[in-house]
Amino acid sequence: MSKINLSSPPPIADIRGNMVFAANGNVILAFEVLLPEIYSLSENDFEEFHSAWFQSLKSLPTGTVVHKQDVYLKRIYSAEKLPTHTFLEKATHYYFKGREHLEHRSYLFFIHTKNKSFNHPKYVNPFKKVSRNVPGDLDDNLKRFQNSVNDAVSFLNNSRKLELIPLTENEINRLSTKYFNGLQEGFDTNILLDKNNISIGDNHFDVLAVNSELCFGESIQSSKTNDKFTSDDFVFHQGFIDGLGLNLKENHIVNQVIYLDDRQKWRKLLDAKVEELNKSSNFGSQNKVVLKKIQHILDQINNDDTSRIIRGHLNVIYWDKDRTNLSSINARIKTEFKLLDIVPYYPKGEERKNYFLNSYFCFSSNFSNEDLYVTDLKHALCLFINNSNYKSDAKGIIFNDREYNIPVLKDVWDESKKRIKARNFAIFAPTGEGKSFLANNILRQYYESGVRLVIIDLGGSYTKFAKLYPNDYTILRYENGKSLGINPFYISSPDDLTADRLEDLSEFLFELFASDMKVTKAQSVSIKKILLDYYIHYNGKYSLQSFYQYIERHRIDLLDDLKIHPDYFNINNFLHIMSEYVEDGIYSFLFEVGEDQTYKIEDKRLIVFELDEVKDNKEILSVMLKLIKSAIQRTIWKNRAEKGIILFDEFAKQLKFENVLESVEFYYQAIRKQNGAIGIVLQSINQLPNNSTSASILENTQVIYSLRNEKGYEELQKRLNLSSHDLNQLKSIKNNFIGERKYTEIFIKIGKESNVFRLEVPKEVYAAYLTDGAENDLIMQLYEKHGNMEKAIQEFTSKI
Repeated sequence: MSKINLSSPPPIADIRGNMVFAANGNVILAFEVLLPEIYSLSENDFEEFHSAWFQSLKSLPTGTVVHKQDVYLKRIYSAEKLPTHTFLEKATHYYFKGREHLEHRSYLFFIHTKNKSFNHPKYVNPFKKVSRNVPGDLDDNLKRFQNSVNDAVSFLNNSRKLELIPLTENEINRLSTKYFNGLQEGFDTNILLDKNNISIGDNHFDVLAVNSELCFGESIQSSKTNDKFTSDDFVFHQGFIDGLGLNLKENHIVNQVIYLDDRQKWRKLLDAKVEELNKSSNFGSQNKVVLKKIQHILDQINNDDTSRIIRGHLNVIYWDKDRTNLSSINARIKTEFKLLDIVPYYPKGEERKNYFLNSYFCFSSNFSNEDLYVTDLKHALCLFINNSNYKSDAKGIIFNDREYNIPVLKDVWDESKKRIKARNFAIFAPTGEGKSFLANNILRQYYESGVRLVIIDLGGSYTKFAKLYPNDYTILRYENGKSLGINPFYISSPDDLTADRLEDLSEFLFELFASDMKVTKAQSVSIKKILLDYYIHYNGKYSLQSFYQYIERHRIDLLDDLKIHPDYFNINNFLHIMSEYVEDGIYSFLFEVGEDQTYKIEDKRLIVFELDEVKDNKEILSVMLKLIKSAIQRTIWKNRAEKGIILFDEFAKQLKFENVLESVEFYYQAIRKQNGAIGIVLQSINQLPNNSTSASILENTQVIYSLRNEKGYEELQKRLNLSSHDLNQLKSIKNNFIGERKYTEIFIKIGKESNVFRLEVPKEVYAAYLTDGAENDLIMQLYEKHGNMEKAIQEFTSKI
């Protein structure tokens, strides 16, 4: 048995920035690789990745070793990023805390080797220090090497598919210590090596490798079919060796080492090898196989000027505290290799120890020819893993990943506008798939993070959620024949009569009496002049009724006094159309106010307008939306620094009427001036008329949520210009309502980024989002009993 103590001799002599001077004479440039989320890449994306890697690495100097190391560690979810201020936040935090998942970190090392020939003996003592002093200044060779690596890194970073970040001195030291500490934290230990076992602290290690051309089957490619999500009508892709990545779900490291050799030297060596094998090919089938593979490599070199001959090594190091579990992990890795038509090599004894030690980044140049396969660089790059865990933003809405259902924060507000320019969103889902549940989840988290909410609801889906915040919500419910108590003309002092206020009022009036015509600048100026005159000279209560009467009373002289040409404002037309909304007009009740009620919403951060009773009346619904807009502009949007969201739920019911769609478009135009967003909820995108108004709304909607739809997603793809992979992601959506971890899957697209997420919630959150059914009725009964929604939910959940 041999034992390694890291205190002597240290494997690293010096570190400058991300440049490592190893004790064995190698110089390494070290980077962390930030990769896209698993399942987010299409077949074409994998091909682009492959091309980017090839273009960046092919011109590195002969003798360079490239080592990509992907480390997968079992972790316990700490929930430290999840807030714990409110009742539902605390429930979410404790529900997910302690959940096991796999963490992935990817590293890339560029190694400038002391021994350029790579003709190493079978076993090398990697800790043997060579007589080489760390240079004070970099020599010309090192400078050329550094410049070549920087060029390769810049190319990869400009590809926008991934990001290489230089490791710091602390990160390099931590990575080095961790590797020889058996990737255990909190204590230091020794490595014990004998011919039957590698053990470090509590962990036992083993290795499987691809170390010869004979390991490979007929062909490899940049991606393969993902059988888990592929169905009869679509093909979902994954990276060629993704089965050895996150999908393995065990502690392991995937090492891919590439030796960039001299093309001409290897052409001569391979020619000689082919000649030798031709003479002996009749003496065994194995020789024929080797001959065929080497001839194929030679043909690639001779026929493709862009080819770059390499020697390579791939291994998977895996470990477990229970040594008996290693055999089952070994079997699963072999199964993954078998699916790829690859036969791995299982090293034992000295060989296994050698593979483990040489997979440390300072020692990657120590593999012998017997440990390496010979091929073209393009071939070897198919074995790179190009995706990683779901990425959590620093803040955002909590969803769940598709692997372990652990929380993932997605910043769908995007304050810095890195991903989206318009934060408006749309939710698409048929009845019964959970539209309102998802909307509740998004809005509740927005509200708890300080965003002001206005919900225009035709279905009564948000009452229960609102009642969790008794001091901060108000519900304005329309009842037949009654007004909402909103007076657009109300001002509390002359200071309220700003230019913006006059603009808003003129817009409101034109929407009422001239909704079917394009308003000219002259008409707009005219109505503002009349409004200003009214506010200066009228002494009673300001309202639509008094404004109408003021114009009627001064109809003969008004235009002359204000120098308005009759072509710019038709008084008779105005009085005729607006008569429906005043005095004995059939819609006059909408504007009957003793006093303005909008003060009720001024200090509320959660405002719900329930218009269920008016959903089938085109005229009243249209006027209601205009009144609500007026109230919002005068209260919520007074402070443009304050974040706000307006949600139109059951939007399809509102879209039955053309002028309603146009009214909603005004919200989209107005929101541009605000620090806000508009959300719409639809059963199908076909419910949005295919016209220029809808096109404008969709163009300004850059966050898309879609739940499962059995009828398909082709129209969604067409109208939103989704990619073929977006469509595959949509088709792969599967819900799970059985077992302990029930979840819904959601397609989310933020700008150009898309993936499928899950929504799993604790029982308290589930209860808060319920909108109908016996369970919902029971919770509302408990609310009536306690007068407290939190107590009602707690009592309900204690019984389930």
